[in-house]
Amino acid sequence: MNRARFDALYREHYPRVLGLCRRMLGGSSDAEDAAQEVFMRGYRAIRRYRRDQPFGPWIAAIATNYCIDLLRRRLRWGRMFSDEPSASEELPDPAEHGAATLIEAHDANVVSRAVDALPEKFRMPLVLAYYADASYDEIATTLGITRNHVGVLLLRAKQRLRRDLTELNEET
Repeated sequence: MNRARFDALYREHYPRVLGLCRRMLGGSSDAEDAAQEVFMRGYRAIRRYRRDQPFGPWIAAIATNYCIDLLRRRLRWGRMFSDEPSASEELPDPAEHGAATLIEAHDANVVSRAVDALPEKFRMPLVLAYYADASYDEIATTLGITRNHVGVLLLRAKQRLRRDLTELNEET
């Protein structure tokens, strides 16, 4: 692939990769640096890219892996995904209506900030599932946890998001 073609792919896919990095890194200022590094890695690995496959998922996988590597270096990764629930994870039963109803009722910016405010152990699977369209098996492999644990973390993430958005709605 020539440089001009890669430049075109960069311009087309950079906003999505930057958004993915922001979500995974919690809106951190490291997201722009991470997105640049993702494309540098993609450029160096372009020989492994299968041209019969879409470029977007390929570069998103590189972004996901890179962001996870950053988080592993930055955080105590092993404790973050422990199977032992902490007291703060004990949430009440979810409200009668689903997260989709709440999300539709709120401005996208409010939802985005609420997702960014989630603890990383909940935000990571949520972003992978709903922003990167990863399956439970892909999330489990990426995070090094079981498929069932992915389901538990997603459930807790949605419960916490629902609770936080409900509280924000009641304050306004």
